[in-house]
Amino acid sequence: MIDIEKIRAETPGIDFSTHLLACGSSLMPQKVVDVILEHTQLEALMGGYEAESKKIDDLNKIYEVVAEHIGANSNEIALMENSTVAWSHAFYALPLKSGSRILTSEAEYAANYVAFLQRAKRDNLTIDIIPSDQNGTLDTNALEAMIDERVGLIAISWIPTNGGLVNPAEGVGKVAKKYNIPYLLDACQAAGQMQIDVNKIQCDFLSATGRKFLRGPRGTGFLYINEKWLGTIEPAMIDHFGAPWVKKNVYELREDARRFETWENSYALRAGLGEAIKYAEDIGIDLIHERVQLLAKFNRDLLSEIKNIQLRDIGSEQCGIISFSIDEQNDPKEIVDQMSEAGFAIGLVDPESTLIDSERRNLPTLLRMAPHYYNTEDEIEKAVKQVSLLL
Repeated sequence: MIDIEKIRAETPGIDFSTHLLACGSSLMPQKVVDVILEHTQLEALMGGYEAESKKIDDLNKIYEVVAEHIGANSNEIALMENSTVAWSHAFYALPLKSGSRILTSEAEYAANYVAFLQRAKRDNLTIDIIPSDQNGTLDTNALEAMIDERVGLIAISWIPTNGGLVNPAEGVGKVAKKYNIPYLLDACQAAGQMQIDVNKIQCDFLSATGRKFLRGPRGTGFLYINEKWLGTIEPAMIDHFGAPWVKKNVYELREDARRFETWENSYALRAGLGEAIKYAEDIGIDLIHERVQLLAKFNRDLLSEIKNIQLRDIGSEQCGIISFSIDEQNDPKEIVDQMSEAGFAIGLVDPESTLIDSERRNLPTLLRMAPHYYNTEDEIEKAVKQVSLLL
């Protein structure tokens, strides 16, 4: 069982507002803040290079921490500035030949889809959308029916930014494995609220961020690359960290996933990411997932009782993100601002963030609430009541 009072006492943001937006950037534990400040202070006292040298053993252990968190090996991990950078490094490195097909989900995120569009235009690729089932979940049977010799990549979001949906990442992995098709999984919203095991999922690449449900700092993320790719894949962009210059006309790629990294980065933020993952592991990801599910259901149930609110969540399995619309007389942005003034942090998502899903379901700008394990039922009840008063 999670000691909620202890967790809340270790979360300084609890005293500032009721934060219900873990899907955006959740509240960091004090331990994470302390680690970031400690390294920053060390840089101020010694200099950046010197602080790195002094802490190099601890910094290198972060790769092991990330790897253990997702069931990988440390040589399969690259630390990145965010999930989009991680995802893009993998996507743009994949050698997709002219005429190849990219298969993706209806609820794919805008940052990923515009990258599909760019490579489709540049490399003569085709983007095909995997249908959803009657519940709105990606249909793995439909996916398998779409497979032919032209499919060069399956790339989906495990948990989209809207809709409360959890796509069947393992089911997709089984299809990808069966037909030997590269599989790129965006786990941006999954990391920190549910268990990740890349061996069960059977993905070739996985990207994630630190700032959301993992409770790490902004400016952090990671990329997993299955070891089988490390002998062949070359980043679209390299520098002398990922590919040392060994002779006048020769560079050699690092043997590990860190070939996707560049020489300069924020070691303070990396230290914060490592601490955030250790903090989550100490609590237990399964316990975190159980509590997030409990709070999300409580939140949905309360919202469903309000006359001017329509829940927009779909899927046979749902996550900790609750999406809902309000009547046209109210502006979602104004509601977010008014909630902030009242001491509640919620968010919104525009249709353009998941354009295909939004057009398919005729979605307006949606409001989002995403409680995390440090929230309480009382906070959620008060937040929902405040929303109802504003409508």
